[in-house]
Amino acid sequence: MKELDQCGLCPRECGINRNACQAGYCGSGSGYEVASICIHHGEEPPISGIKGICNVFFSGCNLACVYCQNYQISRRKQKSGNIETTLEEVTARIITLLNEGIEAVGFVNPTHFTPHVKEIIRSLNHQGYKPITVYNTNCFDKVDIVRSLEGLIDVYLPDFKYMDPILASRFSDAEIYPEIAKQALLEMYRQKGSTVVLNVSGHAATGMIIRHLILPGQTDDSIRILEWIAAFLSPSVHISLMSQYYPTVCVTGDPVLGRKVTVSEYKKVVDATERLGFHKGWIQDHESAITYCPDFSNSNPFAF
Repeated sequence: MKELDQCGLCPRECGINRNACQAGYCGSGSGYEVASICIHHGEEPPISGIKGICNVFFSGCNLACVYCQNYQISRRKQKSGNIETTLEEVTARIITLLNEGIEAVGFVNPTHFTPHVKEIIRSLNHQGYKPITVYNTNCFDKVDIVRSLEGLIDVYLPDFKYMDPILASRFSDAEIYPEIAKQALLEMYRQKGSTVVLNVSGHAATGMIIRHLILPGQTDDSIRILEWIAAFLSPSVHISLMSQYYPTVCVTGDPVLGRKVTVSEYKKVVDATERLGFHKGWIQDHESAITYCPDFSNSNPFAF
């Protein structure tokens, strides 16, 4: 893929030649570095649907979130369960699941593999399969890359992690994250607006849902994120407010990140969504962290 000769797919713009086995910030090469392809029932209700979504988890990452729950596959030096596969192998596995009645395919952590995502979608379409496509991203995405996905992606499922550049730098080594994410979200909103359209099965067929994971001690930043969405997008946007943060082995003992979010912290942010006029979306049970601990050493990381 020519885009990988001098890789500038993400805002890091490493400029390395992935086709020549050079590894930039994300640690990824030119192949289809897929860590897992599995049915997942734990997404938002219109994303998972009744039967679940076929999620394609890519390895590596263009962020370095110290608390990442998928650290087994995202860390450059710690990637496990990595499957070096071809386009044919990836699409064959997806088609097997689609033939079981799965309606949607989610691309998880896809930013540094956007050319591969496009090829997978086109290959599926060429073989007569037109599943709902979901772009499940950390939102450290260049706006021109998001623009290039118009017409290929049905549902955008972006995170909005930080408003504070200091937090973004400290936790994800990306001081520019807030400004990059804002521009990406504006483009996603231009494409999809604030309406999530459901099909007859109750699946989201088109639209966008913004996720925000509340971090311990960072409720003020969470509220600033919600204020920006309300002011620059719309309070009618679907918001998924997540309480599922849990400290992985990577941050055990950390004075800030080494604990779960408290009930009062989560309630403070939920109250802010109501005050700001948000009326579409989902909140989580405070104990949800117990049920969102994937293990990518298993063939199905979410088989609890």
